[in-house]
Amino acid sequence: MKCATVAIIGRPSAGKSTLLNTITEMKVSITASTPQTTRNAIRGIYTDPRGQLIFTDTPGYHLSEKVMNKRLQDTAVRTLEDSDIILYIIDAKRTPGDEEKAITALLAKVKTPVVACINKSDILTIGEHDAAKAFLAEQLPAAVVITASAKLDEGVDEILIELYKLAPEGELLYPEDAYTDQPVEFRVSEIIREKAINLVTEEIPHAIYVTVEDIEHKEETNTIWIRAAIIVERETQKGIVVGKGGANIKKIRQGCTPEIRAIFPGKKLELDLRVKAQDKWRNNASVLDRILR
Repeated sequence: MKCATVAIIGRPSAGKSTLLNTITEMKVSITASTPQTTRNAIRGIYTDPRGQLIFTDTPGYHLSEKVMNKRLQDTAVRTLEDSDIILYIIDAKRTPGDEEKAITALLAKVKTPVVACINKSDILTIGEHDAAKAFLAEQLPAAVVITASAKLDEGVDEILIELYKLAPEGELLYPEDAYTDQPVEFRVSEIIREKAINLVTEEIPHAIYVTVEDIEHKEETNTIWIRAAIIVERETQKGIVVGKGGANIKKIRQGCTPEIRAIFPGKKLELDLRVKAQDKWRNNASVLDRILR
């Protein structure tokens, strides 16, 4: 029996969260077209007869001196240090730049074995694929390289084979049917945030976080009642998230309701969803301490 912790690292929008969801066959990590959608170390668990792989999806590694981005970088680096194996996802549609070289420099310093995945094979040209292979051969010559499409579930079995080869022997750390260990409040807040950031454009997605203020089980009606708030940075952004006549907040509520219900099977759901403004929260250390885990 094998058991290993696996850190997933890569640039923003490389497909890390999509790959984790494909492997676990569950919605573990939210996805969006907005870079740096993942803000926390998100754990997903995969178990089969070979053993158990405990994946940690890290925030996209982005070079920036902004307070929040530095926190996200630190989260990714800490996860590398605590893992048995590193799964490095590279998006070959983008030419390797300073961020990609910063990641490979980090990986070259650690003694942890690396499996590199050239992702998005379904849309790569031969030239893009060859360029990515050459980059990996130069920067990480000891890494195992797999080409895959997380979106289409192609090459994923090959990734798992290589990870199990590198995994140490050990007993399962989680039950066989577990696919994540995230607290319920966090899962609910992430589902709401995903629907919100996919509905707005430009800078607003980065200015959003979600807080679950209360979850109550009303036994007499078999209902889960949730009060949550979508937080933005400016009063003007509240109107955009709410939408004309409340159209956007209605879409957000409708979009997240089925996924939240799935967390509470057999229960009815009442979702009280508000929008609030908190000035410059991305530079507020106490807020970041609370929402970045």
